[in-house]
Amino acid sequence: MIIIKLNAIDSTNSYLKKQAENTALESYTVVVAEHQYSGRGQMGTSWVSESGKNLTFSTLINLKNFKIEDQFYLSMVVSLSVLQVLNKRINIQLTVKWPNDILAEKDKVAGILIENVLSGKFIKQSVIGIGLNVNQKEFPKDIGNVTSLKNISKMSFDKDELMRDIVTTIKKYINYIEDAKFEELKKLYIASLYKFNKPTMFEDVSGSVFLGKIVDVFEDGRLVIELENETTCKFNLKEIKFASRK
Repeated sequence: MIIIKLNAIDSTNSYLKKQAENTALESYTVVVAEHQYSGRGQMGTSWVSESGKNLTFSTLINLKNFKIEDQFYLSMVVSLSVLQVLNKRINIQLTVKWPNDILAEKDKVAGILIENVLSGKFIKQSVIGIGLNVNQKEFPKDIGNVTSLKNISKMSFDKDELMRDIVTTIKKYINYIEDAKFEELKKLYIASLYKFNKPTMFEDVSGSVFLGKIVDVFEDGRLVIELENETTCKFNLKEIKFASRK
């Protein structure tokens, strides 16, 4: 495992993507930073992290014959990998909040950003960014419901050990993709999904709030929600979100 350690960088994903453009990098090359001053999350959101306290890193995976339409399976792989690593260390209910945030009960403890490099109908490379709240104790109130491993367990954690364990676990789960065991992978993801098959309030892009329950996730990542009238609707990432908790 090649590890590039940086003190501060705008974004580990951006840095690793630039390196991969100019150099043939090995799979699972890692860039880890003590501080990201422009860390990115899903849909253009920012990742807020206290310098030196948390784990912010990216890893690159070279892929063969992995079709673009199957890309959400990679999100499943990474989500399940982070979940497994955390489950070994903290005794609290952990779930995957669609598409790939990691929740400790109802609070976010980790976020994932996946950016792909395409070649025709296939994904040639994937840069996987992971932000994990590790030893930070206090968070700005305006960023919502978040927590850290230290707040949950009252213990400090070795960030390098966590990073190596996550990357090693991703290597294990990537076999599901390489062996085309997509259905098995999906079952594991669904079993770990936050609010699966439970009545939940959602908000659509117009601001309308409605009751529904998650009944499936399509291969392309669309969320399938059953409405109160028992019809189903499919939603992309930018089309729906969980209604805000007060």
